Amino acid sequence: MSPKSRSAYLFVAPAVLLFAFTILVPIVMTFAFSFYDWNGFGAMNFVGLDNYARAFQDRIYWSSYSHILIYIIATVFLEVLVGLCLAGLITMGRKGSSLFRIAFFTPVMLPMIVVSYIWRFVYNSDFGLLNSILTAVGLESWTNVWLGNPNTALLAICLVSGWVYAGFYMTIFYSGIQRIPKDVYESAYLDGATEWTIFTKIKMPMIRGLVDTGVMLCVLTGFQAFDLFYVMTNGGPYNSTEIVTTYLVKVVFNNMSIGYGSALAVIMTVVIAVIGLLAGKLQRKDNSLEY
Repeated sequence: MSPKSRSAYLFVAPAVLLFAFTILVPIVMTFAFSFYDWNGFGAMNFVGLDNYARAFQDRIYWSSYSHILIYIIATVFLEVLVGLCLAGLITMGRKGSSLFRIAFFTPVMLPMIVVSYIWRFVYNSDFGLLNSILTAVGLESWTNVWLGNPNTALLAICLVSGWVYAGFYMTIFYSGIQRIPKDVYESAYLDGATEWTIFTKIKMPMIRGLVDTGVMLCVLTGFQAFDLFYVMTNGGPYNSTEIVTTYLVKVVFNNMSIGYGSALAVIMTVVIAVIGLLAGKLQRKDNSLEY
């Protein structure tokens, strides 16, 4: 091996070792632990595929996927669609658009823990802001135990997520719209196009790639959601807001079932990988149809 080759390997080695230690080793160990019954301290008992068989019979675990699906669908509308509409509004050249852009993006900069506690106060059934406003305007019959009612808890969390991340997607779409040549707008105005026509016929089609990316981000980050659910409801009431990540924490840290929790994590990883592969295949198919 030449000195240049050795130097190259030496430069690459720290990054490879860091990647192996933080990514590859945990993945391999999680997969290995999934075949054992282990509480993290005592002896490890090999149980084969029993943990996986138990997972497929776990009603709470599989219902958590339905909650994630509802959350993803809701966030696509509340984050991507609302963010797209906001980007369209602030690119119309109206006065004060910069102020609105800052205001809409501000929630993204807040730590999610802080956001969760703020909205827990807003949703509080006794002295919360939402119930107080409803009572003040004569709609006391609409007051509810928002986070304590299984019928409203998940929707309440979805609204908070939309409030936070709509500004994030607005910024992405805004940057894409700003790259559209001004000549396109001028030609449309000369043809008598309205702002709505320009938004639907010019802006949206020309940033379709960014919209597709935003939807994909919603899908992938939906599976990574944790802090918002953990702080606001911790999976309650009656597991109506339980998602995979919060359930994993309970299984591993509350029940001290490392092996079973590892099996659940492996299944979740496979589900995310399959969704990613399917989404990538569909995106490539759409791109090929365009050309």
